[in-house]
Amino acid sequence: MQKPNERLKNQTAIVTGSSTGIGASVALALGRDGANVVVNYNSSEKEAQEVADQINADDTCGEAIIFQCDVSKEDDVKAMFKKTIEKFGTVDILVANSGLQKDAALHEMTLKDWQLVIDVNLTGQFLCAREAIKEFMRRGMREGVSKSLGKIIHMSSVHQIVPWAGHANYAASKGAINMLMESICQEYAPLKVRCNSIAPGFIKTDINKDAWDSENATDKLFKLIPYKRLGVPEDVGSTAAWLASDESEYINGTTLFVDGGMTCYPGFTTNG
Repeated sequence: MQKPNERLKNQTAIVTGSSTGIGASVALALGRDGANVVVNYNSSEKEAQEVADQINADDTCGEAIIFQCDVSKEDDVKAMFKKTIEKFGTVDILVANSGLQKDAALHEMTLKDWQLVIDVNLTGQFLCAREAIKEFMRRGMREGVSKSLGKIIHMSSVHQIVPWAGHANYAASKGAINMLMESICQEYAPLKVRCNSIAPGFIKTDINKDAWDSENATDKLFKLIPYKRLGVPEDVGSTAAWLASDESEYINGTTLFVDGGMTCYPGFTTNG
């Protein structure tokens, strides 16, 4: 883990889908900056415990616990927030990171696979954001802890603006996340709630290893990335920690693209 600081000291964060990949790096980054962290998982208990153990092993970090929750289930989400409040007193930060893909050509996509992706990627973010806002409003401002009533960070994707053939359910869910985030900002910013999104581009994880684990594959990806470097989960984790801190206190209702310039459409460098 990187050198710690105390930007998030005495604050508590829930990070959904944080047993592996991007979510794990977000959880570690928030813990490094002093936050207590609820490491949420759906099925990967062992990996979630490993993330929590890394945080708890460093006495400069906050405290971490794990909690199993299917974010698409209302009762599960309510139980996760209830446990967090019982353990740590409140919730200051929500990072709604859980997401999945079920890919198919649109004419072959089943309703089941469409609905699963929407349920997890979009409805899950709504359910978690709703419970977070309820808790922010219940407890009120925490003077001396944060300048904001609470912070919500939605994990989106470059595909909230970049169409993706063969992945219509995923892209649609991410496009909707952007409007959900902006609507939350518009409604709750007057209460000093901050709601933003992070939109990663290509980030190296074990799940997409086939797409980057060779020189030929990397060369193909570089055609999409002007910066000519593949992203790593830590790129997103450090962004989330900063966005959760008072250093970004006047940023609200926006999406930060962590993509090496992918959304600059490098295919048009030579006029397309």
